[in-house]
Amino acid sequence: MGTIATLALFEMKVHIRNRWVLVFAFVFGFTAVAIAAFGLATAGVAGFQGFARTTASLLNLALYVIPLVSLMMGTMSFAGEKNAGELLFVQPIARESLVWGKLLGLMLSIAIATGSGFGLAGMIIAARVGSAGVTRYLLFVGHALLLALAFLALGILVAIASARKPRAFGYALFLWFFFVLFYDLLVIGLTFLVPEPIANRLVFLSLFGNPVDLVRVSGFMTLDNPTIFGAAGVMLVKFFGGEGWAHVALIVGTILWGILPAWLAQGLLRRQDI
Repeated sequence: MGTIATLALFEMKVHIRNRWVLVFAFVFGFTAVAIAAFGLATAGVAGFQGFARTTASLLNLALYVIPLVSLMMGTMSFAGEKNAGELLFVQPIARESLVWGKLLGLMLSIAIATGSGFGLAGMIIAARVGSAGVTRYLLFVGHALLLALAFLALGILVAIASARKPRAFGYALFLWFFFVLFYDLLVIGLTFLVPEPIANRLVFLSLFGNPVDLVRVSGFMTLDNPTIFGAAGVMLVKFFGGEGWAHVALIVGTILWGILPAWLAQGLLRRQDI
């Protein structure tokens, strides 16, 4: 654990020195403040909107941005500069520690960026409209971090499994396109090919095949509207006997998406001749 912690701190310092953390913190904070400030403009109302409406808008945006950012950072951690990677691999460090140390360091970097950006934005919103709904806002930040963990692990797995840097980034972009844009269309298309009872089960089970869908439904539950996702949200609550256990299942599923790819990545790295 000491080795993993040292590697995590080193990885975090690298990203802070490269100013990636500051850039993402600014983007997250500016976006949250802009949505809060101009979210009511379409309704012809001037002024800041509260945490509830801001959280709902940020959730949809986060489902697109955070997977892409996390995939790129995870891929870059093992498919970045060649000399730096060779220097790290010649050290007397177990390869399993490399994977988990880098994953933890990247997660700390994104946590700092997310916490700083959304935290500062939250203080500005609270100063303008009050703290009503701040709990949902904080839960949204937690969901964003879980989503980042899942795609960081996928990015690391892609980088280790790919022999070349351009191929690794190409696969990472494909994963983003598949999980964020194509996956739901594929599931919907399959439901037209099977009977209705099987289609309902297919939609329900498909939630656990995509971390983006897990965080989306979990976020809607936080906003007290799990049924907005349609039949999948309704069946999820019915299957687990209530929103509480359904929410737990979604969170556990997202965490597993952050653990299993990293576990596969360490197995691949252990067998590679570097």
